Amino acid sequence: MDLRPSAVVAHLRSDLGRKAVKYSMVSVVGVVITQVVIIVTHGLLGWPGTASNVVAVSVSAVPAYILSRYWVWGKNDRNRLWGEIMPFWGMALAGLLLSTLFVAIVDNWTTSTLAVSAANLTAFGLLWVAKFFLLDRVLFHRGEPAPSPR
Repeated sequence: MDLRPSAVVAHLRSDLGRKAVKYSMVSVVGVVITQVVIIVTHGLLGWPGTASNVVAVSVSAVPAYILSRYWVWGKNDRNRLWGEIMPFWGMALAGLLLSTLFVAIVDNWTTSTLAVSAANLTAFGLLWVAKFFLLDRVLFHRGEPAPSPR
């Protein structure tokens, strides 16, 4: 892997690099929404950590899907329920299950909202790269362009 600045810039200008940057920005939006919901529900309202996490992940999944599909991968055709929406929600569910497990473990040790947020971020960080490649290679993959007629 070439880590020279010119090589990194060239990679970021590639199609995959631009998608990775946009995907990262979508993730930042998702993290902000998730963390705000956790802070409000757990920190201010006193909900249990796992309930706060379920609500936070559910709320943030909607803008994550919309931004990923339309902005990151530039898909403007019809949404496919079984080909896109359900698999995307499946990945969100996998993140929800892993983050809820992490949050439940932390919630048993401490009542700290910071620790609950850190557990949520750790779980989603573990899945982040795998989800990018699944979205790029499978879910939002456009396939090879059709050959032009002669």
